[in-house]
Amino acid sequence: MPLRVVDYLVRAVSAMGVRHIFGVDGANIEDLYDAIFDSPDEITGVIAKHEFSAATMADGYARNTGGFGVVAATSGGGAMNLVAGLAESFASRVPVLALVGQPPTTLEGHGAFQDTSGHAGTIDAARLFGEISQYCARVENAAELPEMVARAVGAARRGGPAVLLLPKDVQQSEIADPPFRLPPRTHRRDEPGSARVLAELTAARRTGKVVIIAGDQVARDNARTELAALASALDASVGVAPDAKDTYDNDGPGFCGVAGSMGHPELADAIRSAALCLLVGTTMPITARTGLDELLLGCTVASIGVIPPYLPAIHAYSTDLAGALGELAAEFSDDAAAVEPSAAPAPTALRVPAAHGPGLRYRELVETIGAALPAGTDVFADAGNTGAAVVHHLPVPRGGRFVVALGMGGMGYAFGAGIGSAFARHRGPHGIRRTAVIAGDGAFYMHGMEVHTAIEHRLPVTFIVLNNNAHAMCVTREQLYYRDRYSFNRFRPSELGSGIGAMFPELPAHSVHTTAELAAALDHCLEAEGPSFISIDCDPDEIPPFVPFLTTLETTRRNQ
Repeated sequence: MPLRVVDYLVRAVSAMGVRHIFGVDGANIEDLYDAIFDSPDEITGVIAKHEFSAATMADGYARNTGGFGVVAATSGGGAMNLVAGLAESFASRVPVLALVGQPPTTLEGHGAFQDTSGHAGTIDAARLFGEISQYCARVENAAELPEMVARAVGAARRGGPAVLLLPKDVQQSEIADPPFRLPPRTHRRDEPGSARVLAELTAARRTGKVVIIAGDQVARDNARTELAALASALDASVGVAPDAKDTYDNDGPGFCGVAGSMGHPELADAIRSAALCLLVGTTMPITARTGLDELLLGCTVASIGVIPPYLPAIHAYSTDLAGALGELAAEFSDDAAAVEPSAAPAPTALRVPAAHGPGLRYRELVETIGAALPAGTDVFADAGNTGAAVVHHLPVPRGGRFVVALGMGGMGYAFGAGIGSAFARHRGPHGIRRTAVIAGDGAFYMHGMEVHTAIEHRLPVTFIVLNNNAHAMCVTREQLYYRDRYSFNRFRPSELGSGIGAMFPELPAHSVHTTAELAAALDHCLEAEGPSFISIDCDPDEIPPFVPFLTTLETTRRNQ
């Protein structure tokens, strides 16, 4: 059979090492699924319930493979539904390739259904996606496709989505059979900047202690081993940004906990007495530096990474943190302690006001979850009070990934992303690797029906939903900032575990109300071969371990 544009695209995706294409089918992308079916390569088309979730599946897949994620969508509403998911990948610099169907070129500007060509007053998809991607191009003919695919891959490697807009007639057109060659990966480094950072570290080692704050680029560059080696060589204290909890062993030597709005006091204490703070792969956005601004301004700050931080720092540009950190560790290896350092005590939890409402408390339920999760479990936490509690209280299972989407912070992200990751990682060298998705009921109502996708593919994902019958972070804000005069964010009670169990009778599903019930449900669900579901009753009025809320409460108390 002649080679079509869609056949070439599937071959290219396979050559990139990708084995799953996530999406929702439709008239202007259906030829791609036809090509997936005919492909001799092991490519699986995964149909999601919504294009946002398909995009987050590709995002989670990319984060946990260190490679690319691929998402496909049809024109019109399908394409528009990708925007929020791709925006998260853009803000978090995750390499995702989006293949977006378009109406035939002959109908563009002539009343085509779902026309986004920009002609005759229609939405211009190229401009729209261009704002949330590293590269966006409309493929006008088959001959230009190979070059556009190569450019898209190169752009996505720089960190973020690349989008190819594919008219239906172009998808169906024949193309010559050029072999797809994955563009060689190149790295750039800043020699003068690296020399300055090395000089500052050397000086700091002579005068005091070094503190490292690690960011998510460490995970993207697979530089965890090199980070640990550098920390050991420097005898450094180590903190992590909220979206980088898995970059350093949470029980490892010198671990001081999380930085910023969900952070721990040990890290602030370490910075207060440090000679230098080294930022590794983090821009230190507000979520990572809340409560630390004044301390960091009073301390020498150095930085290594692809983007400079938002605060003054001696910065060295690097697209390869594994190489950069490895070289720095070698510079100080002779200074490393001769004795094996001991593990640091667990960071101190923030004190929150006592809650008096129904259900379990955040700390007790998160600690119960943490005690049950086996080594190697990947954890995806969603937004809101649930996310704050998980970031603050949950130690990352050794060998597992921890992902929380703080680029856009969209509710419901974790459902799709956890599923996408599970496709990539559920079969490990030591057997089945489980994924835990932890989200609130508000996030579940947005995109929780992706549970169905996990069921369809028998994925080992345990969905843990904290059910407080509210958008609880919004309730907290109403109470703290608007004098608790009203609430638009409380729901009528629901029994999520029972409801999901009724919808999917073969799915292990539990509604729990006590710590003992939670522990028993976790034991059952984590042993299940496929997906499982736990709903946990919680108090919508409990204040989470979130520094801005606790600071507001303390200020209010002092002013009374």
